Amino acid sequence: MAKKPGIKKNLFYSVSYQILTIILPLITAPYVTRVLGAKSLGIYSKSQALAHYFLLFAMLGVNNYGNRSIARVRDDRSELSRTFCEIYAFQFITAIITSSLYWVYCIGFSTQNRMIYMMQTFYVMSGLLDVNWCCFGLEKFRLTTTRSMVVRFLTAVAIFVLVKGKDDLWLYTFIISFSHIASTLVVWPFIKKHIDFVKPTWAGIKRHIKPNLLLFWPVVAVSLYNIMDKLMLGWFSEDEEVAFYTYAERIVTIPTTLILALDNVIMPRMSNLYATKGNNDKSVRFLMDNVMLFAMFMAGAMGFGLAGVADVFAPWFYGSAFTRCGFFIILLSPVIVIKAWAGALRTQFIIPTGRDKIYVFSLTTGAVVNLILNALLIPKINGVGAIIGTIAAEFAVCFIQFFMCRKDIDIKNYMTNGFSFCVIGLIMFLAVEALSHISSHALVTMAVQVVCGAIIYCVLGSFYMVKIRKNPVLVNEGLKMLRIKYRFQ
Repeated sequence: MAKKPGIKKNLFYSVSYQILTIILPLITAPYVTRVLGAKSLGIYSKSQALAHYFLLFAMLGVNNYGNRSIARVRDDRSELSRTFCEIYAFQFITAIITSSLYWVYCIGFSTQNRMIYMMQTFYVMSGLLDVNWCCFGLEKFRLTTTRSMVVRFLTAVAIFVLVKGKDDLWLYTFIISFSHIASTLVVWPFIKKHIDFVKPTWAGIKRHIKPNLLLFWPVVAVSLYNIMDKLMLGWFSEDEEVAFYTYAERIVTIPTTLILALDNVIMPRMSNLYATKGNNDKSVRFLMDNVMLFAMFMAGAMGFGLAGVADVFAPWFYGSAFTRCGFFIILLSPVIVIKAWAGALRTQFIIPTGRDKIYVFSLTTGAVVNLILNALLIPKINGVGAIIGTIAAEFAVCFIQFFMCRKDIDIKNYMTNGFSFCVIGLIMFLAVEALSHISSHALVTMAVQVVCGAIIYCVLGSFYMVKIRKNPVLVNEGLKMLRIKYRFQ
């Protein structure tokens, strides 16, 4: 039997994969915002959001269910092959139906920008071939990460070389859409090495339908307030507004993803500790308390820090036509704080202790809140309405998760820390905002803002943790990383 990859390596590749998905699109963003413009990118964002919903229904809950099912039988090649073929057969059927329905929509219902919507067909059809869930179940994280890196790099090169003006929106859409097909195709040679293809029976396929659908609902709930806002903006507002909102959201997603990626690294250890030592063990509480402290510290720094530089950053990075993005980034920055808190609680307590009902209920509530507020506010105040809906939805998810876990966690301690870091972040924001006109050069201004903001936040945050909370663990870890020998007691 082949040697299994280590957990640390798998976690490294998993975190790298998450970071890669947000960084590489940003490499092309300054170019495409200037070449294609806000209106064209708004059209693309609307078409991609709609196509993504069709892809969700093509895949249903197979990413989570397939991953788990493959992991359970991976040491038995015969059972592994049978399980894979049954699940994939179900996926293939749903993907064929969904892709056909999307094509019908493009032909019969997309009266404007039909070519752009048709180019998204490749994106929807990637559901026919996407078997990443099998790779993850077999713990082949390196394969998916390296494959994604190569495909995304080639995609970026193609955009820079081929996309030259607003008339190339169809080509830009085709390149991005086809890259999803390409990224699924390169996995199949690996699959053929580990899977013996057998003819699935209907009874075998049917046994996977119900659990697949059960895991599909959380995916839909998340998508309702992460994607539906773009569709509703497209229905009730201008294409430019969709682009401003989309590209502001992309920036805000970066710090959130980084914080959650670090949380996910700790989650397997927390799961093991809860299973072996229980909820009340001192080592479990110590680790959870410090992970939560770190998440709240980082959320305050990134949320308020990003808001402070947004007005300077957006027009410098995206171009002067995207100045409104800066305003949207400021309004969206509370999402960083809220999602970091909820994400830390989810990865350090809710998921490791198997309290999935709390997660599903909170997501469902967030989706309902978002849909109601979007329907009420977007027609009246456009992108600002979508932002209010997003913040309210994320707050609802966070509030419900903390409230339903209040008897099992030190909620008073977490709320005190969270509020304190928000106050410190606000002080930093005011200082950084005051420096926004210090130079006529945007890069110089942002450099001064970042350095001054980091110093203010770190000094005040360290004082709070060491002198007020009497918990210098994070500060000492920071000193250790800087190779400073002094340690606080």
